[in-house]
Amino acid sequence: IMSKGTVVLAYSGGLDTSCILVWLKEQGYDVITYLANIGQDEDFEAAQKKAESLGAKKVFIEDLRAEFVEDFIWPAVQANAVYEDRYLLGTAVARPCIARRQVETARREGAHFVSHGATGKGNDQIRFELTCYALYPEVKIIAPWRIPEFYNRFRGRTDLMEYAQKHGIPVPVTPRAPWSMDANLMHISYESGILENPKSRAPADLYLMTKNPEDSPSVPDVLEIEFKKGVPVKVTNVKDSKVTSSPLDIFSYLNDIGGKHGVGRIDIVENRFIGMKSRGIYETPGGTILLKAHLDIETFTMDKEVRRIKQGLGIKFSELVYNGFWDSPECDFVRHCITKSQENVEGNVQLSVFKGQVYILGRDSPTSLYNEELVSMDVQGDYDPCDASGFIRINAVRLREHHRLQGLSSTKQ
Repeated sequence: IMSKGTVVLAYSGGLDTSCILVWLKEQGYDVITYLANIGQDEDFEAAQKKAESLGAKKVFIEDLRAEFVEDFIWPAVQANAVYEDRYLLGTAVARPCIARRQVETARREGAHFVSHGATGKGNDQIRFELTCYALYPEVKIIAPWRIPEFYNRFRGRTDLMEYAQKHGIPVPVTPRAPWSMDANLMHISYESGILENPKSRAPADLYLMTKNPEDSPSVPDVLEIEFKKGVPVKVTNVKDSKVTSSPLDIFSYLNDIGGKHGVGRIDIVENRFIGMKSRGIYETPGGTILLKAHLDIETFTMDKEVRRIKQGLGIKFSELVYNGFWDSPECDFVRHCITKSQENVEGNVQLSVFKGQVYILGRDSPTSLYNEELVSMDVQGDYDPCDASGFIRINAVRLREHHRLQGLSSTKQ
């Protein structure tokens, strides 16, 4: 039979993408599977064997952990990226990392098609595809969960299991958890299944990255995190003097420490880009420690007005990333501005990690804008208190006028 062409499938090794692999072959495509290691707990060797046995023409497994930290997590740290005041964007920030390499693979292999297993209701389909279209404008995307003959045929897990058994696809032996999860180096997210009722509490055994704070050690870990240009370059454990200094090691170590003390759990209802609200539970231990530490060193070293503008850019960045626009001109522009704001964000933050919390203990920096003499209650310094009287009166002009007019209008009635 004539092949319809080559498709690069973002493959996880799970039931859905294994069925999609076989289904794409049924449709007449040559399938190349591509699996990105971004820190999820996965038997990559088994996934490779599985893809080969199911008839993938080629199997690529790429270790993207270091570039995930440096090219994606670090910009999020510089931005203090938080979506809707709570979510640290662990999934959103990983998608462009995965899709970027998927597109590179498709171009290199001369494949005109890419495919993924994201559902038709979520954010991930948007994130994957906007990145693919941005970096490979001519690409054609096959999204099975949006193709009627696919989603009408596979209405639920039972249909997928039947199809798998019929086509010799190994079926997971362990019963699946009653929710879906997405794991990477930055976080684990849990949603759907029994979590769809926003009132029902998450079972205690759901969390995989973090200890329950109640069961966490009764002695804190004290860390010193050194920043340069707004990113951590060194972490020292004050107690055991352990030092980590490569980006991947730093982030992994902060995950371990945060996880051990139950840091970074949130349970939220968020607004998806597509317009519906969804309930998600997230654990982001290392990311939470870095957010607190970075906020601290940034305020210490950054001009007040620059920081106000940068704060707005951070919110904008978070929305763009959540909505899938990492590779857009506006996100590129915002990232450049944020990077520029970080030039003098350097120094050390000392903090304690304990019982689900991060406590800042102190900070020091060669580029600090803090002037001990100027702010001191005991030293006059180069500051004349009399100037404050005029400053206050000038600021009061508007307030006095406003209330005078209000007073006039209320006496007229």
